[in-house]
Formats: sequence, C-alpha cells, structure tokens
Amino acid sequence: MTIYSLYIFDKHCTCVYYQDWHRTVRPKTAVEGGMLPAVYAPVYPSRNPDDASYSNRNTLSSSSGIVVAVNDDAPPASQVSQSHVAQQPPQPTSSLPFDEEAKLVYGVVLSLRNMIKKLSGKDEQFTNYQTSTYKLHLYETLSGYKFVMLSDPNADSLRFVLRQIYSGPFLEYVVRNPLVDMDSRERGIDNEYFRMSTDRLVRGLTVFQ
Repeated sequence: MTIYSLYIFDKHCTCVYYQDWHRTVRPKTAVEGGMLPAVYAPVYPSRNPDDASYSNRNTLSSSSGIVVAVNDDAPPASQVSQSHVAQQPPQPTSSLPFDEEAKLVYGVVLSLRNMIKKLSGKDEQFTNYQTSTYKLHLYETLSGYKFVMLSDPNADSLRFVLRQIYSGPFLEYVVRNPLVDMDSRERGIDNEYFRMSTDRLVRGLTVFQ
C-alpha cells in the first residue's frame, strides 16, 4: 500500500499543513497570496530563509519546555560534495498551483460530505471514497479540523492513521505548543517537531511502502 500525501484544513476551510511521501508529481509553487506561510515551505511563493515560520526556533520542546534553537554555524547544503551523488532526472511538476490543488481537495471533501448527509441523513459519516487512481481518507475533529490523506486505491481505511496523527503529534506539537497560533487565519501550523513526528509515525506503519 502506498500513502501519497496529507492535508490538514482548519475550521475556516483553509489548508494549514501539507506533507507528502510517494507523490510522483511535485506540487507547483502557489500563487502570491494564495496560501498561508508555515504550511509547506517548498511551495510557498516568497519563502524567506529568515522567516520564523520555517525555523526550528518556532518549535517548543515538550520535554524541556524551552524553545529549540538552531546551529547557525552548520555548513549549507550547497557546500556538501556532490561528486558521489548520481544525477536524478527532474521530477515532473503539477499543472495546478498548490493553493488551487488544496482548494480542489477541500471542495471534493465538502461536496461529498454534504451529499451524503442529504441522501443518508445527519448520522451518516463520510470517511473515504475511491477512484481508479487514488483513495481519499477523512478524519474530522470536534474542533473543525479536517485531516485528509490520499493513498493508492487498494488501501484499506486509513482513518485510524489520521486519528493517531491527531491524538499524537498534532496535540503534542501544535495544540500544546504556545508558539503555534492556531486559528489565526494568518499562518499555518507547520513546525519541525510536528513534521518529523508525523513522518516517523507514517513511515512506521506496517502498511507503509
């Protein structure tokens, strides 16, 4: 089973976090003003290396309760020798800017959820749907956050994975992190500890390939 990507939307219908694993088409840079900072740095239109949105300083260590600083003396990646690294062909890029892609994903979730409620009643929950190329999984929290994961179409329900992300890394490094301003409508929730913990959780799944 292959897990492609993860989107998190807040109660304002805004994408506040994105992460991918086995995506074959690279997401395209968002248009200026189309997305919040601190969602996914590689597609942010005017990324500033000094922006605290993407700094380790924006992460609170849960064990010590202090802000984690970075080592400014570390050599940049450009200084690392490339002599033994094989040249890889450039990965194809999506035709849609990331902000439009995120809106489409949310639009699909909202439309299907509303359709199911109208056809089946308010007690019926929309948890996933499948096409010939992918399967979408949804977990919605009581506070209005929607966790959306895309996988290959043969995957079983991954709602339990989304629940684990919410009850584990999300609560630990986002909700309980005073440096993350939730529901600000001005920035996302990305920070290094949350991203690393989510990545470790997903890659540790027995179903992950």
